[in-house]
Parts: sequence; structure tokens; C-alpha cells
Amino acid sequence: MKRRVAAGAIAILMVFAFILFQRSSPSAAPDFPENTSLTGATEVVIDIPNGASGSDIASILFESGVIKSSQAFFRVAVGDKRSEKIAPGSHRLTLEISAQQALEQLLDPDRIPNLVRVYEGEWKSEITTALLTYGFKSKDVAQAFASADLPKGFRQVEGLLFPAQYSFPKGTTAQAAVQSMISRFESEPVAQKLLAGKRDFTPQQLLTIASIVQAEGGKDDFTKVARVIFNRLKIGMPLQMDSTVHYIMKLRGQIFLSTRSTMINSPYNTYRKYGLPPGPIGNPGVAAMSATLNPAVGDWLYFITVAPGDTRFTNSLDEFNTWKALYTKNRKAGLFK
Repeated sequence: MKRRVAAGAIAILMVFAFILFQRSSPSAAPDFPENTSLTGATEVVIDIPNGASGSDIASILFESGVIKSSQAFFRVAVGDKRSEKIAPGSHRLTLEISAQQALEQLLDPDRIPNLVRVYEGEWKSEITTALLTYGFKSKDVAQAFASADLPKGFRQVEGLLFPAQYSFPKGTTAQAAVQSMISRFESEPVAQKLLAGKRDFTPQQLLTIASIVQAEGGKDDFTKVARVIFNRLKIGMPLQMDSTVHYIMKLRGQIFLSTRSTMINSPYNTYRKYGLPPGPIGNPGVAAMSATLNPAVGDWLYFITVAPGDTRFTNSLDEFNTWKALYTKNRKAGLFK
């Protein structure tokens, strides 16, 4: 299964004080010249509180010795809409740089220490590890998951922890960190459509389908995989998705699934249980959710990746079995290393 770094960070409110901006003279705002040699330059870690305004950020930069004047940062940030996406939390910046360079460094995810990255398709257990590495305590993370405020109709956080990059201000609790991931999910336009439900499927069922789509296919195949799932559900055919067994066994990067594995007694085992598993098997990204809401048109019931980059779809069991034999040959030949 592929893991992709999800793009983006938590947006914070960038409300710049218009009166203060008017009082400053943009053209005369003192500014350091662009530092063209940052190698070996002195750096400082600053902390931007959640909800900090533009004037707050400018003051922090000035008082830390990053920029020469708050007014210089006003001039740059007010004219650049990207400033709205500065993330709260810690940022590593170079001392005595131009206001433009300060903005660029604030927007650089590589300059955010202890960044929590939630990848598309990651399990809650993997996100737990990331939160523990960040510094939260195990009992606090467990409590945060257990007491999280979930959208109506959902019973668990799995699937609702939106894939993105997160940085948290000092003093942020595990509860607030987890809730911010759920809030990020709820703010995403495609997730809002999913939360509205669709025909005979509840939002949780749709999110469960999206999580399987995320785990089963490459991005180019998402809409076809979604159609296979809907087609199987429609005729009462077991889903028989390897990814649901991998979820039970907590196995990553596995191609081969043994017959013994398909006999595991679990409600998530779609080889033994008909219908959808009781909840998502990971945290899907925008593309997988969009594919679930807009599946491709087709009568496919089977799909298989016979070689890396070669996934085939069919409604014929005989054709599927022929491709399965080719997959077995290629796997034994080492094509899936």
C-alpha cells in the first residue's frame, strides 16, 4: 500500500490590524536585506499560539530577532494570502532575515519541529505512535480517542483523523490535538458531502468504503475500486478485500494473503463476513472519499494487480482467475519486491 504525505497544515486566523497597518509606512518599514547565505546562520525556535493574529505573529518575530520590524512583516503578509496558512506551534527560523524570508520559513513544513504527519490510509494505532513520539502520554492519547467529540452517527475515531501535517502550540493537550484532526476532517468539503450520506448508505458506511478504497488501490484506480465495492454490496457478494485482513493483522506492505489468514474470526474479515466491516480500516484522504462519492461507471466485480502499476478490472470470474495465475507467477518471480 502506498503512503503519501498529505499536504497542508492547520490554518490559523490571520487577522491583521488595519489601523496599525495604516499607521505604519509600508515603504519606510525597516527590513533586513535578504540573507543569501543561510548555511550556518543562527536559528531560533519560536512558538505561535493557536488563534494568534497577524500582529501577534509580527511581534513574536520582532522580539525574537528574526525580523527588523513588525511593519515589514505586515507589508509582506498582508499582500500574500499564503500567510493565512501559517500553522500554530513551533517554527525554526533564521535570525536577522527579511520579512519575505520569514514568511517563507513560517510556511516551510520542514522547519516545524516535531511535526505530526498523518498519512493517507494510516491506522489509528499508527497515529497513536506519532502522538507518543511528539510527546503526549499514552494514557492521555487513549483518553482523547475515547472521549473525542465525533460527528453524528459515528462510534469511533478511526477514519476521522484527517491526513495532514500538524503542529501544536506549547501546552496543547492530547484531547485538543486529536479533536483538531477530527475538526480538520469536518472542515474538508468532500468530507462534508460524505457526512450528508448518500442513498442507502450512512456517513459511517461511506467512510468505511473510502478507507477500503484508500487501502486497496492506487490513486488512478480509486473510482474503479469504489465501483467494485458498490457492485458487490448490491448483489450480496462478500467483499473479500485483503486490506481488511491486513487491518486485523496490522500488516503493511503485504501482497500475499494466505488461506489461513482469510479464516480469522473478526467482524473486519470480509472473507468470512458479508457486507461492510463495522467501521473504517484507516483514515482516507480526499481522493479516496471523492471516489467513493463519485465511483466510475462499470459492471466490474473483480480486480487484481498482476504487476506493479498494472491493475485490471473485470466482471468475469474466469478472466480474473487467469489474471490471478499471472499475478502468482509475477509474485514468485519477485516483481512485487
